[in-house]
Amino acid sequence: MSAIERRVREIADRVRAYRDRQLYFYLEPVAAIDGAYVTIRGRRMLLASSYSYLGLLGHPAIQAAAAAALAHYGTGTHGVRLLAGNTDLHDRLEDRLAGFLGAAGAVAYSSGYLANFAAISALVGRGDVVVCDKLNHASIVDGCLLSGARFVRVPHRDVGAIDRELGRVAAGAGVLVVVDAVFSMDGDVYDLPALVEVCRRHGAWLMVDESHSLGVLGQTGAGIEEHFGLHGVVDVKMSSLSKSVPSAGGVIAGSEDLVLHLKHASRAFVFSAAMPPASAAATIAALDVMQAEPDRVTRVQANARRLRARLRAAGLPVRDDPTPIVPVIAGDDERAVRMARHLFDHDIFALPILSPAVPPRTSRLRITVTAAHTEAEVDAIADAVAAAWRAVAPALTTTEP
Repeated sequence: MSAIERRVREIADRVRAYRDRQLYFYLEPVAAIDGAYVTIRGRRMLLASSYSYLGLLGHPAIQAAAAAALAHYGTGTHGVRLLAGNTDLHDRLEDRLAGFLGAAGAVAYSSGYLANFAAISALVGRGDVVVCDKLNHASIVDGCLLSGARFVRVPHRDVGAIDRELGRVAAGAGVLVVVDAVFSMDGDVYDLPALVEVCRRHGAWLMVDESHSLGVLGQTGAGIEEHFGLHGVVDVKMSSLSKSVPSAGGVIAGSEDLVLHLKHASRAFVFSAAMPPASAAATIAALDVMQAEPDRVTRVQANARRLRARLRAAGLPVRDDPTPIVPVIAGDDERAVRMARHLFDHDIFALPILSPAVPPRTSRLRITVTAAHTEAEVDAIADAVAAAWRAVAPALTTTEP
């Protein structure tokens, strides 16, 4: 058996083993979405794994904007934006994103993954250095690897380690530091003030992925700069447009020079087709709704506090982070999938996260709440998770995540 065959077989066998034991919950075909609920296999289930943090999926104004764009522009464009694929809608989208993110300009990509991948690889190359948090998203890691720069990974949220690495960089080298604002598997927030001080002292550019902080952090949901009361300190702002914003795509925001560079030097912009018009229009409308309905940010933040408090009161080791992503560490894969099975049997859909997506012995349920959940639904999720914990992992001893 070849090395390729072994790799393919290993994953396929693992998936089949979980399916045979009815412990496989990925790629479930959702037949309907109704606020905080989904219909799966004919069952209406309370969703506790949603990225739609502001509960904007299905919002009538956003739906109408997408439908109008579809009727006016069609399902796609004529190709890449540098050639025939640019529309006035894409230009309006980028202007709107730049304004919302407090930047001079913005570049829209067809996915968040591409945005990270494209920007990093276009900003640094051979002879440069890119410093990356150990738990950054895979799209960041892949962009660092593709860039050809010297790739330095540092321990999670260790600003001191970044300081030491930057102190070793040779004079004249380009230096980019990349971190997530909110880490998608742990729900924790990077210490932006400390990181900004280190980057400025060493003359390094700072790039922050706001995919899980947009709509979540800050009084208005503007993200990590607003959360810490710092404005304009991040050189390269990135976010996906498929979480709090219920669309598809990604954005890089920053200076006018940065935008011009990326539109002419990032391969995923130059050689990839434009974002579909309906997605662009949906994004613009979502930003309008976010500003017109600020109570959604208040609700998701309150629901996150309520979920964490109720889980801690039940004895579960969860931290007091200010985000709606709450990891419940089960330890090994078996415990995590059995907890998911327990929740599924009680009409709550929450996905297990297994290694290697997370480090060994930290497999977990990643529980999320949104602005669409009522207080009663948040309590129901917390109580069900606590019951699953007691049923599956009563003797589990683990440090706080």
